[in-house]
Amino acid sequence: MAPPSTTTVQDDHVALAEIELCGELMIAASAAHEERLSADRIDEVLMVAAERTRRQ
Repeated sequence: MAPPSTTTVQDDHVALAEIELCGELMIAASAAHEERLSADRIDEVLMVAAERTRRQ
């Protein structure tokens, strides 16, 4: 049996983060009064602006 690789662990963290983001989008969509979330609202839910600011 091969030892677990760090790539698999890293992939698990990425997958969990993606699942969390999808969940946040589903919650926002279910609470929205509009038929669709606007691009600005999606960015807000995913904290895109905060991430851009953090990276700069």
